Amino acid sequence: MADFKRKNFGRNHAYYLDDVKLPGVTTILGDGLAKPALVNWAARTVAGYAVDNWDDLSGRKLSERLKILEGAHYADRDAAGKRGTEVHRLGEKLIKGEKVAISDELAGHVESYVRFLDEFDVDPVLIEAPVVSYKWKYAGTMDLGARLRGLGLLGLDIKTARSGVFPDNALQLAGYMFCDQYLDQASGEMRDMPKWDGAAVVHVRADGYSLVPVEVDQGVYNYFLYVKAMWKWANERSKTIVGEEILPSRLAEEVPF
Repeated sequence: MADFKRKNFGRNHAYYLDDVKLPGVTTILGDGLAKPALVNWAARTVAGYAVDNWDDLSGRKLSERLKILEGAHYADRDAAGKRGTEVHRLGEKLIKGEKVAISDELAGHVESYVRFLDEFDVDPVLIEAPVVSYKWKYAGTMDLGARLRGLGLLGLDIKTARSGVFPDNALQLAGYMFCDQYLDQASGEMRDMPKWDGAAVVHVRADGYSLVPVEVDQGVYNYFLYVKAMWKWANERSKTIVGEEILPSRLAEEVPF
């Protein structure tokens, strides 16, 4: 059996199969899938920051204003990402029955997540589990696989973004759920992926939660694989496809096609 592992590097991590680095599901979707909504979000965020901080910006040099505005949407993104990471960390502890210390900022999110666990009698099978596809050579970390009252065994992704649930969330879940095996971190053993009854996104907010079903079948997985092909194009093939200029003086030499 191939040796699969996830290596952590501070706040980041990477996946390896027989010491060969694999792309992760979120990396594949980030580089391979066009997201026009993010362009609009970035423009709105920068414009909103400029309006809200007009007086402060007006008192700065033009070069300083430019630098601040260029980074405005990254600051917003990083704050949201930090909140999401912390909610995931606390959620993992809660579902294991562990006690957690909760900041005032995240109290509402945690209360909403606890309501979800209680109201659906959540029985976890996979919790923050590294998963791998041996055939398609990629990996990822699945938020949660659990049995829910009346719904069976679902693949679940936990989202905390203000904007809610998007169609590409189904692609993310498909990438996880169609993997071959997952790493049982309690035993350290690789196990076959279970047979799923469905998939859903748990949208956790400070004012509540929503359990939103998404379609994850072979057709959706095929779309994920198309995105993976585009990731390969963007990160590998596109870097080697443009050759050197052909000069008239070199026509006597070997032409590269």
